[in-house]
Parts: sequence; C-alpha cells; structure tokens
Amino acid sequence: FFDDYANTLVVGNTMRPITDRMKISREKLAYIVDSTAAPITSIALITTWVGYQVGLIGDATKDLQGFDEPYLVFLNTIPYSFYPLLALAFVLLISITGRDFGPMRKAESQAVAGRPTRGATIPVEPHDGDGNALNAFLPIVVLVGVVVAGLFITGEGDTVSAIIGSSNSYAALLWGSFAGAATAILLTLSQRIMGLSAVFDAWGDGVKDMTAPVMVLILAWALSSVTQQLGTAQFLVATLGETIPVEVMPALVFVIAAATAFATGTSWGVMGILIPLVIPLVAAMIGDNGGIPADQAPLLYSAIACVLAGAVWGDHCSPISDTTILSSLASGCDHIEHVRTQMPYALIVGSAAVIFGTLPVGFGLPWWAGLALGAGVLFVAHRLLARPPEAPAKTA
Repeated sequence: FFDDYANTLVVGNTMRPITDRMKISREKLAYIVDSTAAPITSIALITTWVGYQVGLIGDATKDLQGFDEPYLVFLNTIPYSFYPLLALAFVLLISITGRDFGPMRKAESQAVAGRPTRGATIPVEPHDGDGNALNAFLPIVVLVGVVVAGLFITGEGDTVSAIIGSSNSYAALLWGSFAGAATAILLTLSQRIMGLSAVFDAWGDGVKDMTAPVMVLILAWALSSVTQQLGTAQFLVATLGETIPVEVMPALVFVIAAATAFATGTSWGVMGILIPLVIPLVAAMIGDNGGIPADQAPLLYSAIACVLAGAVWGDHCSPISDTTILSSLASGCDHIEHVRTQMPYALIVGSAAVIFGTLPVGFGLPWWAGLALGAGVLFVAHRLLARPPEAPAKTA
C-alpha cells in the first residue's frame, strides 16, 4: 500500500512461480499486480504519493479562503476517488469468480490448456544466506508507526481529524522514511547479511533508481509554476466559467487527466500540471469572495479526486507508463499483451466510475450512493460479459 513500485516488484516476482503452477495466466497476474498498485497507493493514508499530493494541494489552496489543512483536504477527496476504489473492487470480483471476458479470457483459456504466454522478467537475485521475513516487515511497521506518531506530535486539537488536519505531514513523512531506512540498515548489519560498504552501495543504487522520477517531478513543477505565472487558471475561469456547468466539471477533469496521463505515461506529471489549474478553476466556479460554501465543497473534493483518479486510469492504460511496464516485467508477461488484456477492464471500470459515480455526485448524489451504484453496475456487467476459461479439449 505504501508504494506502487514496491508492490509491483515484490508481488509480481513472488507470485509468478505460484500462479504458473496453478495455471493462472501471466496476463491475469500482471493485471492484478497493476490494479492493486497505483489505485491503493493513491488513496492510502501513508504512501510515497501522499506527500506529493498534499504539497500540490497546499500550493494550489494557499491563496484561497475557506480551505482546511492540505492533508485534511486530501482525506476528504478519498471517498470521491471512484476509479481507484472501483478498480480494487473489480479485481476482487474477478479474482473470486474466476470469470473473465475479452482478451483476458482467451489468455486464461490458454493457461488452463497449458499454453501460457511468456515474456521478459526482472531478475531478482536474493542475497546469499537464509531469508528473514522480519527484515522486510519491521521497517514497514516502523515507517507507518513513526509517520502516524509524527502526525499526532505535530498536530493540535481535540479530535483525530483536527489533529491530522493541523499536523505537519511533510515532517512526519520525512521522519518515517528516515526511521524505516535506518531500521533496514541496522537489521542488515546486525545479522551480518551485508557489510557497511555494501549496505550504502545498495542504498545509493536505490537513490539512482529514483533519479528519473524526480526529474519528471521537477519538470512538472516547473511547468506548473509557468502556468501559474501566466494566469492560466484565471484564463480558464473566464473562458469556461459561464459555458460549462460546474456539476460536470469533475467528470471533465477526469477525462482530461486520463487522456493526458495516457499520452505521457506519467501520473505524477499529470497531477503536477492539473491540480494547480483545477482547484482555482472549480473554486472560482462554486465559491465567492467569502470562501467555499459548505454544501458545494463536495464538488471541489470530487474535482481534486478526479485529477488523481484520471491520472491513475491513464497510468493503467498507457503502454509507456512506468508502472505498466514494471507490472509486465515483474509478472513475466509480454508487455503488449498486458496492455491489451487490461484495457477492457480499465475502460469498463473507468466508464462506470464517471457515468454512475462522478456525474451523479456532481448533481448532488451522496458519494456513498455513487460508489454503490458504480459497484452494482460493474457487478451486473461482469455477470453478463464474463465466462469461465475454456477447458482444454479432451483427446481420445
């Protein structure tokens, strides 16, 4: 839950031999791995995404009245993140029933018949010596524990929401990251798994792997600053404010974010570009000089959530997306086959999220009703379209 890359690499490499033995296609494994990576990471409370998302929200709302602390705004957007929530529900439905449709059913039929497709894999070479699950589990526990403690230490108030809302999420995430890394280093050294030099070489390799994503973020921040200085948000308000009903803005935002993420292959870049534009635009359309009316706040939360959800959808479907490529490699699945088999599922979930979730909520439907409606539509669609894989023909 705390990082989409970690989830993809760990689950894909760990489960691939098991799913091969159980005659589950690698396309299905890649779909499950991909659909439980970014969707859960984008809405979980403590993840590598949260600091970035909260920072963007904070920068976009600092000059606007009537806003809560950025982390509390992020928490309020989670119920309106229909695509990530419904994508997770659809994965569960597919997994429990064992019924598929489209190219995925064909891939499953081939796997059942003993003809699974193959693709390149990411070689994961374990270090010599006995493995210890504590070495992987304890740093994560420390990371989560320190972040939660940091939120309560830096926050003030009489309720949990008030404490978290006033906390310094940046400091808490930094403390947690440092504590988790230090715990992993101490465990490795104390058990003499690696020497001090090798430990820091491995840490340095991890830093190198983050160079490309950091460069993408820096460029996205630069573009975001340019759009702010040019007054792009104000231009959009003047151009669209009287032509597009505010009730459909969240759905439109989802489509724009999804298309941009699909074309660029980066969800973080899309968030960096659109959140500074969407928040002032929607705030101006629903608010006034006195701030955001309480009954209109869900529209703003939904619009912010649609930037995040649309970025995740584009990240799922784009063949040049980093997490899509990693999911293919970690699962040992041909990359194009992964994109081809996952696309129908992402399209049907995205359509249900927008048509039966985001749009009705924009016109006043409670978020829980929109989520229930979308889930019900997906359940019915799955029952109508999905079938078990074809069993191999018996030979005489």
